[in-house]
Amino acid sequence: ISGGGLTVGGAGKTPVAARRARVLARRGHRVVIASRGYRGRARERVTVVSDGRYVRSRVEISGDESLVLAAHAPGVPVLVGRDRRIVAHHAVSVFDAGIVVLDDGFQHHRVPRDLDIVCLDGRAGLGNHRVLPAGPLREPETAIAQADWLCLVDPPEEGEGPFVDQKLVDRHVASGGRVIRAHRRPTGLVRLDRGERRDVASLADRRVGLIAGIARPASLRATLEGLGAVIVAERIFPDHHAYREQDVEALDASIEMWVTTEKDGLKLLPDWLPAGRVWVLEIEAELEGESAIVDAIERRLRAAGRLA
Repeated sequence: ISGGGLTVGGAGKTPVAARRARVLARRGHRVVIASRGYRGRARERVTVVSDGRYVRSRVEISGDESLVLAAHAPGVPVLVGRDRRIVAHHAVSVFDAGIVVLDDGFQHHRVPRDLDIVCLDGRAGLGNHRVLPAGPLREPETAIAQADWLCLVDPPEEGEGPFVDQKLVDRHVASGGRVIRAHRRPTGLVRLDRGERRDVASLADRRVGLIAGIARPASLRATLEGLGAVIVAERIFPDHHAYREQDVEALDASIEMWVTTEKDGLKLLPDWLPAGRVWVLEIEAELEGESAIVDAIERRLRAAGRLA
């Protein structure tokens, strides 16, 4: 099962892939997640990030997204490698995988798949519909015809107006495709050194600094403001930024709480910062009609002869 995207970063592919793997594992399936390990330095053909019980790798070796996958899909092995065909074979031969969830696999054509799901940002859609570097697309939007399902991540709420690329969705449905919806929900705050947890309600009316090295920092800003935080300072870096101590030197001492993402928090060392100054916002993906979605995945895999 491949989950991927047509745009560069920020479409929610990783948390949705983790959620999909997690709910399939709950149904009793032997699931393994296969990822590329983007920006990791691993040279092995396959690196075991998690064996389903223990984390076996580090962020500098296997990349930040693989550690996020492991955190959000406890009990599910996570493997990375540049050639995910080899990774998928390893998942079957070593971990006895019955289902391989391929993270960010839409452009990875060497791995045959039984279900291709493309995530679209439910607010931004395909942006200006132009291919890099003129726009956010990795390939022309006509490629979306190869997707079996579209997953709208954080689509507009009722009364906020239609999805910006509703015509694209309508064409997909008319051609026999399915549309599912997912939502990213903030679930809590954890201190960078893991020494304390707080409810997201603690952000209300609080002056907050933002630290982010993600594709769309505006999404983190909007989430924090939606929780009542007042953003008074920002330190923004490129997506997948490899942090150094000097990146977080001299944080404004008048700001009690600096907030970052789970992906960024993996690369910030607590020793670089005064105790309790930086907090990680934890986010979970939720699938609308989750049980029905898993039923549909199982039916498709049975029809393909993959499940008994």
